Amino acid sequence: QVQLVESGGGLVQPGGSLRLSCAASGSIFSINGLGWYRQAPGKQRELVARITTGGRTNYADSVKGRFTISGDNAKNTVYLQMNSLKPEDTAVYYCHQFGPGGSWGQGTQVTVSS
Repeated sequence: QVQLVESGGGLVQPGGSLRLSCAASGSIFSINGLGWYRQAPGKQRELVARITTGGRTNYADSVKGRFTISGDNAKNTVYLQMNSLKPEDTAVYYCHQFGPGGSWGQGTQVTVSS
Protein backbone atom coordinates (compact mmCIF):
# COMPACT_ATOMS: atom_id res chain seq x y z
CA GLN A 1 0.00 0.00 0.00
CA VAL A 2 1.14 3.52 -0.83
CA GLN A 3 0.40 6.42 1.50
CA LEU A 4 0.08 9.91 0.04
CA VAL A 5 0.22 13.15 2.02
CA GLU A 6 -0.63 16.42 0.29
CA SER A 7 0.21 19.95 1.35
CA GLY A 8 0.27 23.45 -0.07
CA GLY A 9 -3.35 24.38 -0.64
CA GLY A 10 -4.87 27.67 0.45
CA LEU A 11 -6.57 30.88 -0.58
CA VAL A 12 -5.10 32.92 -3.41
CA GLN A 13 -6.26 35.83 -5.54
CA PRO A 14 -6.96 35.40 -9.25
CA GLY A 15 -3.69 35.52 -11.17
CA GLY A 16 -1.74 34.22 -8.21
CA SER A 17 0.28 31.05 -7.74
CA LEU A 18 0.37 28.06 -5.44
CA ARG A 19 2.51 24.94 -5.27
CA LEU A 20 1.05 21.65 -4.09
CA SER A 21 3.21 18.81 -2.81
CA CYS A 22 2.44 15.12 -2.49
CA ALA A 23 4.80 12.89 -0.52
CA ALA A 24 4.56 9.15 -1.10
CA SER A 25 5.60 6.42 1.32
CA GLY A 26 5.08 2.71 1.73
CA SER A 27 5.17 0.38 -1.30
CA ILE A 28 6.98 2.83 -3.57
CA PHE A 29 7.90 0.06 -6.02
CA SER A 30 4.23 -0.25 -7.03
CA ILE A 31 4.03 3.34 -8.28
CA ASN A 32 3.73 3.65 -12.06
CA GLY A 33 3.09 7.34 -11.83
CA LEU A 34 1.55 10.06 -9.69
CA GLY A 35 -1.05 12.58 -10.58
CA TRP A 36 -3.34 15.33 -9.38
CA TYR A 37 -7.10 15.28 -9.64
CA ARG A 38 -9.52 17.95 -8.52
CA GLN A 39 -13.15 18.05 -7.57
CA ALA A 40 -15.23 21.20 -7.40
CA PRO A 41 -18.59 21.29 -5.57
CA GLY A 42 -21.26 19.57 -7.62
CA LYS A 43 -18.79 18.36 -10.25
CA GLN A 44 -17.06 15.10 -11.00
CA ARG A 45 -13.46 14.52 -10.05
CA GLU A 46 -11.22 15.27 -13.01
CA LEU A 47 -7.61 14.60 -13.89
CA VAL A 48 -5.48 17.75 -13.81
CA ALA A 49 -2.00 16.41 -14.50
CA ARG A 50 0.03 13.24 -14.22
CA ILE A 51 3.66 12.20 -14.40
CA THR A 52 5.04 8.73 -15.00
CA THR A 53 8.08 7.29 -13.25
CA GLY A 54 9.90 7.92 -16.53
CA GLY A 55 9.06 11.61 -16.36
CA ARG A 56 6.42 11.73 -19.06
CA THR A 57 3.67 14.26 -18.32
CA ASN A 58 0.21 15.10 -19.53
CA TYR A 59 -2.27 17.81 -18.59
CA ALA A 60 -5.92 18.67 -18.82
CA ASP A 61 -6.55 21.20 -21.58
CA SER A 62 -7.90 23.66 -19.02
CA VAL A 63 -4.54 23.93 -17.22
CA LYS A 64 -2.03 23.60 -20.07
CA GLY A 65 0.45 26.45 -20.02
CA ARG A 66 -0.47 27.41 -16.44
CA PHE A 67 0.25 24.30 -14.35
CA THR A 68 3.43 22.24 -14.22
CA ILE A 69 3.80 18.82 -12.64
CA SER A 70 7.24 17.62 -11.57
CA GLY A 71 8.72 14.90 -9.44
CA ASP A 72 11.65 14.39 -7.09
CA ASN A 73 12.43 10.67 -7.10
CA ALA A 74 14.89 10.98 -4.22
CA LYS A 75 12.15 12.41 -2.00
CA ASN A 76 9.30 10.34 -3.50
CA THR A 77 7.45 13.60 -3.91
CA VAL A 78 5.47 15.12 -6.77
CA TYR A 79 4.70 18.80 -7.11
CA LEU A 80 2.05 20.80 -8.92
CA GLN A 81 3.05 24.38 -9.64
CA MET A 82 -0.08 26.37 -10.40
CA ASN A 83 0.30 29.81 -11.98
CA SER A 84 -2.21 32.31 -13.33
CA LEU A 85 -4.89 30.81 -11.14
CA LYS A 86 -8.52 31.41 -12.01
CA PRO A 87 -11.68 31.22 -9.87
CA GLU A 88 -12.65 28.09 -11.83
CA ASP A 89 -9.56 26.35 -10.47
CA THR A 90 -11.20 26.36 -7.04
CA ALA A 91 -11.54 22.75 -5.91
CA VAL A 92 -10.24 20.10 -3.58
CA TYR A 93 -7.07 18.72 -5.14
CA TYR A 94 -6.21 15.06 -4.62
CA CYS A 95 -2.96 13.24 -5.21
CA HIS A 96 -3.36 9.82 -6.81
CA GLN A 97 -1.04 6.87 -7.30
CA PHE A 98 -1.25 5.08 -10.65
CA GLY A 99 -0.49 1.37 -10.33
CA PRO A 100 -1.51 -1.52 -8.07
CA GLY A 101 -3.62 -0.26 -5.21
CA GLY A 102 -4.38 3.13 -6.71
CA SER A 103 -4.07 5.10 -3.48
CA TRP A 104 -5.51 8.59 -2.92
CA GLY A 105 -4.39 11.38 -0.66
CA GLN A 106 -6.75 13.12 1.75
CA GLY A 107 -7.14 16.20 -0.46
CA THR A 108 -6.15 19.82 -0.07
CA GLN A 109 -8.44 22.80 -0.66
CA VAL A 110 -7.48 25.42 -3.25
CA THR A 111 -9.63 28.54 -3.33
CA VAL A 112 -9.11 31.25 -5.93
CA SER A 113 -11.03 34.36 -4.99
CA SER A 114 -10.62 38.09 -4.61
